[in-house]
Amino acid sequence: MRFIFCFLMSLMVVMASTHAFAELSKLTGARFALVIGNAKYPDSDNPLKTAVNDARELAKELKRNGFDVEIGENLSKVQMRSAFDRLYAKINVGSVALIFFSGYGIQSNRQSYLIPVDGQIWTEADVRRDGFSVDTTLAEMNARGASVKIAILDASRRNPFERRFRPVAAGLAPVIAPRDTMIVYSAAPGTVINDSATERSLFVLELVKQMGSPGLTSGDVFSRTSINVARASNGEQTPWVSSSLAEEFSFNRDTRHDAKLSGTTTPAPETKPQTEPEASPSDDSEEARRDYQRAGQLGTKQAWQDFLDKHPTGHYANLAETQIAKLESKIVSPKSSESPAAKEVPEKKPAEDKAIRELDRQIQDNPKDANSYYNRGILYAKNEEFSRAVKDFNEAIRINPNDADALNNRCWARAMLEELQTALEDCDEALRIRPQFANALDSRGLVKLKIGLPRNAIADYEASLRINAKQASSLYGRGIAKLRSGNAADGNSDIAAAKSINPKIAEEFARYGIR
Repeated sequence: MRFIFCFLMSLMVVMASTHAFAELSKLTGARFALVIGNAKYPDSDNPLKTAVNDARELAKELKRNGFDVEIGENLSKVQMRSAFDRLYAKINVGSVALIFFSGYGIQSNRQSYLIPVDGQIWTEADVRRDGFSVDTTLAEMNARGASVKIAILDASRRNPFERRFRPVAAGLAPVIAPRDTMIVYSAAPGTVINDSATERSLFVLELVKQMGSPGLTSGDVFSRTSINVARASNGEQTPWVSSSLAEEFSFNRDTRHDAKLSGTTTPAPETKPQTEPEASPSDDSEEARRDYQRAGQLGTKQAWQDFLDKHPTGHYANLAETQIAKLESKIVSPKSSESPAAKEVPEKKPAEDKAIRELDRQIQDNPKDANSYYNRGILYAKNEEFSRAVKDFNEAIRINPNDADALNNRCWARAMLEELQTALEDCDEALRIRPQFANALDSRGLVKLKIGLPRNAIADYEASLRINAKQASSLYGRGIAKLRSGNAADGNSDIAAAKSINPKIAEEFARYGIR
């Protein structure tokens, strides 16, 4: 009896200790990180120079910030699966969970997949078989109770796999993440960067530097990283951040706590000498708000244009552009003498026709399949069946209102139908969801060209080119906009550069009604 009593007492102590540990984990926000550097891919000509070094350096910094870190180098599929399972097993309710991956990543079916070193990638289906979905990983971290989920993805590289089934590398896809998640890409979704020739990447160098700065929230860390990398690379690389954090998170817990108690503010970013003033990424100041109200009182196109001359970027600038577009839409513009029926509609290829029939079947089986609506809309748009494309994008957006890709494509399709006001609203919404979205900036530039706002189109095309300097449509569109603004020399230079990238770009714009 005494033995049973002692055993029960011991069991109660263990249970109490376990409960206390769980409660302590909730209160202190235990921090766990999985850091992976995959460099030696047999299918690649050379190992990635920075992947392992970057993983090691970031792991050190995370340990200094109180993370329980597991680091993996050159992991196979089995090893990556085991590493993720170990991370999931550690997570308790209230934990902070972070993953970092440097290696090759591939976008498939609008999800991003991380590729193990032994991935056998010959078709797109192989990506989903051998890769690890970022969406699925974050969803599992959320299901385990993590209060903060962070994914840092240094995988926007040209890789040896996509050439086997894609003509152009597509970069990574934006992640549909659960609440209280922050996702950081080394480059904007849909873009790729060349791998560094040095032993460390610019992205991780800057990220570690900012993590070590006292008094910064995670938002500050990643925002500064993005700005400084873009500046150091002359706009060729712009890291992209997506966050749904409901509360501020700081890598340095002690600093955050001390700052809250003392009421100190976040220190200003380090400044460097500049030869000319740096353009602000947005202008949402009190002055901009007052000027916007004054322009609204006048309500004329000139008043809105004067506002944009003073405040060319930011939330109020976007609203002002919308006001101009509304005024423009009230003016009946002369229609093209060429009737829609006279336009040459490209003949459907048998493969495309078969793909559409397959998507018809998938939608019939599952009317809530947003991806099938989206993919069918893309095929319709490619065949210049823009009304059908818009209907499919409508369904994709109805199912997922935050689908920036569908919004951007509906913007473009509506522009082809001359539904310019609603097209502009779609592009604005796509950019609200994903501010560094080069394709949406390019689409909005086209809409503004068609509306008759060349100066505003130039601003969008330039923003697009800062993200992807080789985008032929943005170069050509900017060239046309410059010509219409009276800048013939620069306009012709842009057009020549666009044609060197895509010799048929002028024909493409002619189909858009832009000559």
